[in-house]
Amino acid sequence: MNATTNQPVRLGVNIDHVATLRQVRGTEYPSPLEAALVCENAGADGITVHLREDRRHIQDADVYALRERLRIPLNLEMACAPEILGIALDVKPTEVCLVPERREELTTEGGLDVKGRREAVFETVQTLQAAGIVVSLFVEADPDQLTLSAESGATYIELHTGHFCDLDGAAAQAELARLIRGAELAHELGLKVNAGHGINLNNIGAIMQIPHLDTLNIGHSIVARAVMIGMSAAVEEMRTAIQAGPQND
Repeated sequence: MNATTNQPVRLGVNIDHVATLRQVRGTEYPSPLEAALVCENAGADGITVHLREDRRHIQDADVYALRERLRIPLNLEMACAPEILGIALDVKPTEVCLVPERREELTTEGGLDVKGRREAVFETVQTLQAAGIVVSLFVEADPDQLTLSAESGATYIELHTGHFCDLDGAAAQAELARLIRGAELAHELGLKVNAGHGINLNNIGAIMQIPHLDTLNIGHSIVARAVMIGMSAAVEEMRTAIQAGPQND
């Protein structure tokens, strides 16, 4: 449950790494669409995919197929790139989350620099919202970035939880406190709050201490767990952990 409103926190499942497994061998399987439908039937509240410019995992056809078949919301992660923007405007996912992107990174390394890319971010937000697409910005819990996120007109921010998930001890507690302050400020600014990156069963209890949470977007740990126990069970297991609510270390 949400730590402040007692409303259920939603689970968005990122299926990028189902596509990673497919692409590494150049086969037609495993199917991201099939995985998404399994997640949907297991109780996921939404599906997230990142259509990268280098197409390292999710492909254009995956996005179109997901939009056609899913009954739950589709959240498309994307950079502020004209080519990907054009696809988003054609597909019209339920939500777009603008993220930073570097070709050489293994995974997203930090939050979007709204301050440094103000013009591009603001223009992309306005274009997407004019098309009826809800927009989220994947950002650090930094007051300047959060304030500019609100000024951009975005509906949501998604707090980057990756740093917290990589830390332990006092450093982790300090980062969690920063995330909590960030969520509180975002709420005060009128933004809805999502969170994601690096979340797994070991840290979900602490993540649930973040107030005002709407949705947690979780991918790698669920797909990794699915290798051991199956996708349905992995989704249900994470949903149960979310429903257990905040846990102190």
